[in-house]
Amino acid sequence: MSDRWYEKAVIYCADIDTFADSNGDGVGDIRGLIGRLDYLARLGITCLWLNPIHPTPDRDDGYDVSDFYNVDPRFGNLGDFAELVHQARDRGIRVIIDLVVNHTSDQHPWFQSARSSPDSPYRDWYVWSDTEPDDRHQGMVFPGEQAETWTYDRTAKRWFYHRFYKFQPDLNISNPEVREEIKKICAFWLQLGVSGFRMDAVPFIVEQTEPGNPNSPKDMEFLSELRQHIQWRHGDAVLLAEANVEPEQLKDFFGDAGGSANRIHMLFDFMLNGRLMLALARGNPEVIIDALRDTPQLPVGGQWATFLRNHDEVDLSRLTAEQRNEVFSQFGPDENMQLYGRGIRRRLAPMLGGDRRRVELAYALQFSLRGTPVLRYGEEIGMGEDLTLDGRNAIRTPMQWSLDANGGFSTAQRDQLVRPVISGGDYGFEKVNVTRQRQSPQSLLSWFERMIHTLREAPEVGSGSCTHVDVPAPSGLLVHRADDVTGTMLFLHNLAPEDGEVDLSSLYPEANFPNDVLADQEYPEPGKLDKLAVAGYGYRWIRLCRKP
Repeated sequence: MSDRWYEKAVIYCADIDTFADSNGDGVGDIRGLIGRLDYLARLGITCLWLNPIHPTPDRDDGYDVSDFYNVDPRFGNLGDFAELVHQARDRGIRVIIDLVVNHTSDQHPWFQSARSSPDSPYRDWYVWSDTEPDDRHQGMVFPGEQAETWTYDRTAKRWFYHRFYKFQPDLNISNPEVREEIKKICAFWLQLGVSGFRMDAVPFIVEQTEPGNPNSPKDMEFLSELRQHIQWRHGDAVLLAEANVEPEQLKDFFGDAGGSANRIHMLFDFMLNGRLMLALARGNPEVIIDALRDTPQLPVGGQWATFLRNHDEVDLSRLTAEQRNEVFSQFGPDENMQLYGRGIRRRLAPMLGGDRRRVELAYALQFSLRGTPVLRYGEEIGMGEDLTLDGRNAIRTPMQWSLDANGGFSTAQRDQLVRPVISGGDYGFEKVNVTRQRQSPQSLLSWFERMIHTLREAPEVGSGSCTHVDVPAPSGLLVHRADDVTGTMLFLHNLAPEDGEVDLSSLYPEANFPNDVLADQEYPEPGKLDKLAVAGYGYRWIRLCRKP
């Protein structure tokens, strides 16, 4: 079994500003987060991933950074952050932070200097064009909200490139000084104790943008440089990357053509995420089976990060138009629920109609598949979304802790909150909150605790193989197994509403007192595995054998 900590981690993604407010100013802060670390430890979390923490004009939820070497003063200061890392480590929780170095805010001193004069030492830190590029209206990440990727700057008297919004000018990765600065940023935060970085928009970081060329070359070797740098500074630090690219390109992000795992440690599995959503919409696991079969062979040390909901919309861009419409019709039928023509801006519980069985099934399935599971804050209690908020903010509402005012998130007046807490209806804090669920062993929160702790007793899932068990089975039933030197886990997940049964007696010779370790209900003992029943929207995790 591998000693790589990230292969056996459970990652929890949180925004500091919407998690817990300690001083009553309406904005979550580091001190508030420290006060909730025991909650995360009890949940079973081993790694805390923080969305952008840096000073920002906050026009894109913190992804427009104006200072990479500090903490947004709304959250606290560097001393508070160092205390957070220390307190988290005391509870066995590592901390990773967002590394947003594809671009900066246009208010960053680097860009202000760059645009001020051709002689600025920062002029070549950004991507410029003397003339209007032919591809000015191509490659937008946010269609409908973004009209171009090149904008004319009247002060610089040149066009500057921005893959995202025009207030986020792209850094010039071809400039050696920029590359060294990115390494310096990483070294700074590693010195403060973080265990790695979630790299935002990695395909655009390595893009060597050429005006007029929508298919500019990519310098993948920078990822090798960065990997080597962070591991010399902190031996077990990791890079977790967002790279939503074509399947044949994925292996290039893990390592070079020689097969070395010398680039990114972990990639979010966008292909699997889209297939999971399609399978849940259809009540049929065939597309998941295809995904498991078609998964590229990763180099040793390479790892997938699985997720159902993250901090952005559900991205269905890797599905066909017909498949995408299937998911839309089931989970986001109203235009107000959709975003950028490719995604759904909802949380999972309301997408699944508030059906507790289906929510458990979906997360039991995600957490049992190969890779490291990532959980978005609030999903463990079944939070909903606020579709009256713009864009992605619909799923970025404050954490619902209790029945207290503002759901226990903050003592500030409601109109002072960074975003309104969801109130009223099936997903308001009055019904959905941590305190209420903590008091019930039958709650979704209690179930998540049991599921995550069960997962941590099954290291085969994170560091072993994941294989579809190809036997005759009802159309809605997925059977797969995880194998490693520690033993074998067997998983049954029924995506259909009808009860099912499967004969897995062919696996019995491998078994050693097989037993259910997690299930949606109490089932008869597995016995010889010849009549394994699974309820509609049910699941069974079976310990097939344990090896010394």
